[in-house]
Amino acid sequence: MGVMDLKYTELNELGFGVTMETQNVLYSAKTEYQTIDILETQGLGKVLLLDGLVMTTERDEFFYHEMISHIPMNSHPNPERVLVIGGGDGGTVREVLKHDTVKEVVLCEIDGMVIDACKKYLPSIAGMLDDERVDIQVRDGIEYISQQEDAFDIILIDSTDPMGPGEGLFTEEFYSNVNKALKEGGIMCAQSESPFVQQRQMKMAYPLLRKAFPKVNTFLGPIPTYPGGYWSWAFCSNTVEPLSFIAEDRVQKIAKQAKLYNLDIHKAAFALPNFVKKLVGQDV
Repeated sequence: MGVMDLKYTELNELGFGVTMETQNVLYSAKTEYQTIDILETQGLGKVLLLDGLVMTTERDEFFYHEMISHIPMNSHPNPERVLVIGGGDGGTVREVLKHDTVKEVVLCEIDGMVIDACKKYLPSIAGMLDDERVDIQVRDGIEYISQQEDAFDIILIDSTDPMGPGEGLFTEEFYSNVNKALKEGGIMCAQSESPFVQQRQMKMAYPLLRKAFPKVNTFLGPIPTYPGGYWSWAFCSNTVEPLSFIAEDRVQKIAKQAKLYNLDIHKAAFALPNFVKKLVGQDV
């Protein structure tokens, strides 16, 4: 396709959003589950869209992938077996593999065309999906997790928003099955939307998480191209409180390779503004 001079705009539900100058559409496909587009942009590099929403950009992907991976991974003394549900772009898997404790990462992604497109067009993000420690399962994460028990040290829910293919990943039954699939001392981390823009979704998700897990906490971080530029993740476990353990040797090793993550960020991420505490049901 030829070079274009187009602007792509994504408006969030509050009616504001991001606009990016687009030079080229590198890939566009309609799959059984969703539409996939990969754009080439002036300022953000290549951008992956699913159903018209920004999933990741080469320029700012590190904000999301480092936070969803390293905070739970470094809160576990020896994470050997990790499950990523969603995350077909490969960025979360890439970050998880930076931990030398890891023996296997299972990537469970419902749409194989996302994986194939990202391997071809976003190798800086998807480049570790061919690593021998990665087991790719192209299947429904809801079905897969229902068949697992006492299987994983860390489970990362790297999902789209609670609509379309991601919808069933925001239910009490799903979270209960995730809990069963965790080993003793295991941790689940799930992206839990923008506390500024998507407050309704957060108010729905956190009570469901509390039905499935005794310990539910929230951490925050910036993501420039996501709704409101401000994001949240749920940190859930049967036994693990955030900051009760930090693998400082691994933190130092990861921080040398990271753009965002370090020990200060790890500790500060759990500091919540009052309005977020209210959203997720914590005392102010």
